Amino acid sequence: MELSTQIAKDLLSIRAVFFRPEEPFLWASGIKSPVYCDNRLTLTAPAVRSDVENGLCELVRTYYPEVEVLMGTSTAGIAHAAIVGHLMGLPMGYVRSGNKDHGRQNRIEGRLEPGQKVVVVEDLISTGGSVIEVVEALRDAGATVLGVVSIFTYGMQRGLDRLAAAGVENHSLTNFDCIVSVAAREGYIKPEDVERLIAFRNDPSDESWIGGNQ
Repeated sequence: MELSTQIAKDLLSIRAVFFRPEEPFLWASGIKSPVYCDNRLTLTAPAVRSDVENGLCELVRTYYPEVEVLMGTSTAGIAHAAIVGHLMGLPMGYVRSGNKDHGRQNRIEGRLEPGQKVVVVEDLISTGGSVIEVVEALRDAGATVLGVVSIFTYGMQRGLDRLAAAGVENHSLTNFDCIVSVAAREGYIKPEDVERLIAFRNDPSDESWIGGNQ
């Protein structure tokens, strides 16, 4: 089975990605969304966790074979970076959302030498803003950021454009379109919901998909 399909099945099976087009979720940004995503649930599902971490290892080996250090995003990427680092025998650290207000006031935790080749481990990419901030913090510290590996990406155009503008390459285990396809095939959503969900992905600010009115 293709890796993206396997991970999609895994995430749906534990409701780490959960679709509710009839009763949209409200994001902090105010956007109404037909999907809820909580990849932290993979950590409490050992079989799924194994698929995810081995999959992330595969992405790192395939796209970034020269990696020297893994850096997780705070907080969701930290555990995944630690597990992948353990499996691959690589050092890992993580990047805080801001500097500590005590001690050494670090933003980057773990040893990082200027010039080291880094891969960022993230759980979810939507608009790309938070992972770009992490990459910029690492670049400011002198790291050579090879790119990002993540569990899931929405594939929203705004996110793709922002990553491209920042010179950030991302490879995800699975994506919104794949999960929607698997969800329809396996009965998590109705086949007629697929078009509505893709409409949301294409333009989250356009709420015409709600109620099935395209």
